[in-house]
Parts: sequence; C-alpha cells; structure tokens
Amino acid sequence: MSDLTYTPIDDIPKIVQELRTTFLTGLTRPLAYRKEQLKGLHNLIAENETLFKESVYRDLRKPPQELMAGETGAIRQEAIDAIKHLDQWAAPQSVKTTLLNRMNKPHIRKSPLGTVLIIGAWNLPINLLLAPAVGAIAAGNCVILKPSEVSTHTAALLTRLLPKYLDPRSVRIINGAAAETTVLLEQKFDHMFYTGSGNIGKVIMAAAAKQLTPVTLELGGKSPAFVSKDVNIAVAARRLIFGKLFNTGQACIAPDYLIVERGIEEELVKEMKLAIQEFYGASPQTSQSYGRIINNNHFHRLKRLLDTTRGKIVIGGDTQEDDLYIAPTIVLDVKLDDPLMESEIFGPILPIWVVDTINEGIEYVNRNDQPLALYVYSHNMKLADHILENTRSGGAVINDSLIQFMVTALPFGGTGPSGIGNYHGKRTFDIFSHERATLVKNLGMQKALTISYPPYTEKKTSWLEWLLFDKVKYPDNAILKGKL
Repeated sequence: MSDLTYTPIDDIPKIVQELRTTFLTGLTRPLAYRKEQLKGLHNLIAENETLFKESVYRDLRKPPQELMAGETGAIRQEAIDAIKHLDQWAAPQSVKTTLLNRMNKPHIRKSPLGTVLIIGAWNLPINLLLAPAVGAIAAGNCVILKPSEVSTHTAALLTRLLPKYLDPRSVRIINGAAAETTVLLEQKFDHMFYTGSGNIGKVIMAAAAKQLTPVTLELGGKSPAFVSKDVNIAVAARRLIFGKLFNTGQACIAPDYLIVERGIEEELVKEMKLAIQEFYGASPQTSQSYGRIINNNHFHRLKRLLDTTRGKIVIGGDTQEDDLYIAPTIVLDVKLDDPLMESEIFGPILPIWVVDTINEGIEYVNRNDQPLALYVYSHNMKLADHILENTRSGGAVINDSLIQFMVTALPFGGTGPSGIGNYHGKRTFDIFSHERATLVKNLGMQKALTISYPPYTEKKTSWLEWLLFDKVKYPDNAILKGKL
C-alpha cells in the first residue's frame, strides 16, 4: 500500500481560492519567477530519479529505460527548453496590417490565463501530469495538479516532493478519487487540461461548460496500423512489437489493431514471435524489460477480452492474476464484430484483421471515431500518402510507432473523440496563454482621423476603403461553371 492521502473535500475550494488570490497579486507574472519555478520542476525530477524509479516500478513494474525515455527524461527536457526559450515565447509579437493601422503599433501580448487545472493519467503518471505543467508555469499561471489516484505510489511521491521544489503559493497538488474530483470540477478555473478516457473526458467537458471554462482533452481511441504486403516484414514486426508492448501496451498511442494485406499475415506473426523473444526472452514474465498491468480491474478487463475473442490466439494468451501479468499476445483472424474490436484495448493484446485491399481498412477506419494515432508500414510512399490523405487521426507515423510522442516540435493531440487541442513544447505554453490583441494609438495626428468620423461622405468612404482593404477582381467560380 502507498501512503497516498486524499485531500479533505472541504479544503478543495479553499486551496483553489488561495491560488486564484495569488494570481491576482501578480506573483507569477515576472519571467524570472517563472524560470525559477521551471528550474525547480527540472530539479524535482533530476534529483529524485531513484525515488521515481521505485514508485513507478511499484505502480506499473515499469522498466527504468521506459521511465527515462517516456517520463523523467522527457520532463527534464521540456523544462530545459522552456527556460531556454521563454523570453522569446513571452515577447510581444508584432503583426502586419494595413497602412491606416500601421502607426497604431498593433501587436499580440502573451498573457497568462489565471488559475488552471491539470488532471494526469496513471499510465504515464509523471509525464502526463508534469509536461502540461511546464507550459502552464512558463505561461505565468497558478496551477492545481490532480495526479491519478490509480498510480498511488507515484502520486504520493509527487505530493511529498512538490512543495520542496515549487512555490506552494502558486502550485498545489490535490489528491482524491471520484468524490474529490467532482468537487474540484465545481471550482472556477481559467482552463482545464485532462488526459484519460473519453468517458471521463465527457464529464470534464460538461463540468467546464457550466462555467464556460476552455478545455484541452487528451484522450485516445483505437489507433490502427496498416501493414502492406510490400513491407520489410521483419523490420515492421520489430517496430510494431516495440510500439505495442512499450509500457505493457498501456499507452494511448499504442497500435491497437493491425490491418494487414492478405498473404503476409503468417510471416508477420512468425517475425513478431521472434521479436518478442528477442526483446523479452523465452519467458516475458521473468524479463526485467516487461511491465505489469496497473491493477486488478484492468487485468480482469483484459482477461475478459482474451476469454471472449473469437480470433485465434497465435502468440501468448497466458495470464497470472496475482502477478498482474498478461503475456504479449497476438490474435489472428479477428473479425470486425469481435470483442477486441469494440473499444480501445489498452494492454498487451494485438488483434490482426486481414484484408484483401488496403481500401477496406481505410473504409473501416473512416466509419469509426478518429483515432489518436494512425500508423502505416509500407515501402510504397504513394500508398502511405493515399492512406493519410483519405483518413483522419490526431497524428500519423510511417514505418514506426510511438516516436511522434518524443518529438516535442510536433503538436501532440487528437481530433474529434480522440481529443481537443494539442501540446508539447511551445504549444503547451500557447495553450495556457491568451493572445491579447493590443494597439497603441498616438494621441496626436487627430486631424488625419477625421476621415473615419461622421459626417460621412463619398470621398471619405473612397479614401477609407483604399487605406483599409485590397481591391482584387477574381474570375468567375470555376467549380460552379463546371471547369473543376
């Protein structure tokens, strides 16, 4: 058991109000203050790597390399980048405008939103809580952090360490489950950022709508991977297995199912079996590189999928409840009405749907909710482009899996049911900033402005139109004339 203590419900409104009051004092606005906070966030991770290894291992049996690549290393780099670029990110931005308004110095000021709420997820309990926090702090906000209570050991560690590194006047943690979160969502925030399931995302959005609070929702979905028959099967198999089994399949952008062109499925299964043996040995359960399912509820959810699938389990299928172990599992000949195809699997089970043509897969993907990620494995770039041009997803990768999450120069987020908004790098700063349109007008030159004032005349109107707007004559619409 962890030493995680839930925040008393009566304290939650007080904590939020304390931070709202702090924001109005201007404490978090100076860039020097923000940088010190970001340095503290960096050091929180850098100085406690061993403690985080222990806590995440107890929660998920996560291997140290996966922790470094997907969590602690990523957060340290996000903080370093924010410190390095904050002056540039926060600087007023000039804009191009018409001749009449050029003298008014139009520009965009980057203003903090106020007090924001960030709700993390259990599968990446450090990254998915603190990566948004980097941008929120960099933007000058006060921040309430709500770790997932499911990853109890990591939540308890963060709660203990955070006040030692970050100013509690502007950053606080609130812990709890459904009751505490319900009260938290009733408070007034200037932005809510949530990572997790679509069902809870609807609850977050409904609560936010009551106070017209803007939201960022990082959700998930069934992310497909297309595998064409021209691909290097051995290479594709290794990359698919790595992407699927990273964090034991408990990743929102893990390949959820494969769409495989008929004729290569047997060879693909053979190569995936070799990849599993290469990565995890003959017994993945004893491998130090293979994690565990987060808890009994998720174990039984996954076990039910294995028990009810009508596909053929060709690799794995072994389970052990007292160890929360589910073996790397490949299921062949899965039909579209199979339980494995109903919702996001979020575990180490990979169904294979065999198709006669790639277009069958495209049509299926388009009939369902847009996924958070979409993968294409093919030597044929025309085919890969065809798939991307005719589908929708939050992100896409050709010939690999998961790597888009690590490229912070790219926006990370979903579309439609897989999410609202995107973040990473400067985009996280932008999420938690308001672009404040600003003009500075000289009190002189009043006579020149009479052109805008009544009484209006044709001459004034003509001059004003010339100063404000371009005058262009386009040919008739070619679409309506049947030329396109």
